[in-house]
Amino acid sequence: MEFTNELALLLLLLIPLIAGGLIPLFSNRPNIREAITFLAGILLLLNVFFLLNAINSGAKPELYLFRFAGNFDVRLELEPLGAIFAAIASSLWIVNSVFTLGYMRGNKEKKQTRFFGLVAIAIFAAMGIAASANLITLFIFYELLTISTFPLVTHKGDMKAKRGGTIYALVLMGTSLMFLLPAILGTHIVAGHSDFAVGGIFPSGTSNFTTSILLLLFVFGIGKAALMPMHFWLPNAMVAPTPVSALLHAVAVVKAGVFSVLKITIFIFGESVMADMNMSTCLSWVAAITIVLASIIALRKDNLKARLAYSTVSQLAYITLAAMLATPAAFIGGALQIVMHAWGKITLFMCAGAIYTISHRTEVSKLDGLGRTMPWVFGAFLVASISIIGIPPMGGSWPKYFLIVGALESGKGILTAALVLSSILNIVYLIPISIRAFLKPPKDISVDNGLIEVRKKNIWVIVPPVISAAGAFILFFYVGSIVDFLQPVVSVGE
Repeated sequence: MEFTNELALLLLLLIPLIAGGLIPLFSNRPNIREAITFLAGILLLLNVFFLLNAINSGAKPELYLFRFAGNFDVRLELEPLGAIFAAIASSLWIVNSVFTLGYMRGNKEKKQTRFFGLVAIAIFAAMGIAASANLITLFIFYELLTISTFPLVTHKGDMKAKRGGTIYALVLMGTSLMFLLPAILGTHIVAGHSDFAVGGIFPSGTSNFTTSILLLLFVFGIGKAALMPMHFWLPNAMVAPTPVSALLHAVAVVKAGVFSVLKITIFIFGESVMADMNMSTCLSWVAAITIVLASIIALRKDNLKARLAYSTVSQLAYITLAAMLATPAAFIGGALQIVMHAWGKITLFMCAGAIYTISHRTEVSKLDGLGRTMPWVFGAFLVASISIIGIPPMGGSWPKYFLIVGALESGKGILTAALVLSSILNIVYLIPISIRAFLKPPKDISVDNGLIEVRKKNIWVIVPPVISAAGAFILFFYVGSIVDFLQPVVSVGE
């Protein structure tokens, strides 16, 4: 049987879905259970590489699944932006799985089988979002992602976890049902369909008022993008185990949110419609405020995961800002931010998990001198911090460059002040963590020395963040290839 683009597109869904179904069958055989996870991750990544090559060669992989309610098609189509998201999710699934193995066993977490199975289903949903050919398909997989990750947020089962999970579900389901679904139906009525198309789908003559209302509904309906004031579910979800935090912030959930915002602005509204709307200007200011305000809140958090959570709220708003600026360079900047932030932020969260597993410390104020005991962990943390800040030669520097160019192109150069201020605040709340760990003396040398043996037993929570930190560095040199790959979606400089 010939391995076609259509088969590869189907396998994009089937590989993680089958893995999610097989994993529970081996609850009493953890080695086989985790082997299934790793095998599925490798197969999925190879499959994504096949599709990337096909798209790069000019192919347009499409697959019709089914129709319901008369004229609503569930259909897959993978374009460059979606392929980039699929590549991120599939590659980081492998990295996060290695870390999860070390974390779950190192902390003797319960319900490990359920955990691995639900992560696989979440990846299945993320692949569906990446390959959605229309708004209806995107909505279905968007909701599946929320449903599959809810038990992960509540994994610990205590009151804090249940509260965090309740907020998570209410905000994400509430925004999608109250805002996102009406926006999709409204678009279907106005445009006559909801298929994604380069340049947008609204017919000429569509009123500015109509498109403005729809844009407002989309932006706040996609709660996973965590734009203020719809952001508070994300810090509350930090009660989950650190591998879930990594999944939420880097691999699937929030990336699915901002990817959806970017895809909708490019393929539903289009550059010209976005540029003519006052609403896009208003929302660009909301994004800029979110960038700065979330950074200020992060600065005030002593809990490491809480600090990183608010950092994510700020960094996600970069992508929403890119979408609202609606220039070719801004769109490229938003796409690059999805890539670079994913590799940087998963590193930071895995470092936080490694710190907790080895030392059981969760507060920044308690990390004095710990870098001498865990040099690789804090070294990786420093590298990822530099990438998040946007300092060359780290991958995170490129999105800020393109966003600044995009802001100048759009005539909204004043918004670059938010990017500059955010970078300064990033330095203030991230770099001191590494300084404290490496340069301050330990508060109790005997205790820290005792952690060396613990560290040796938990090598699998150390290796993954080192790998992902290296990725954040290497990606700096491959940005040209990524930009070239995205050319069919937007053409920089044209």
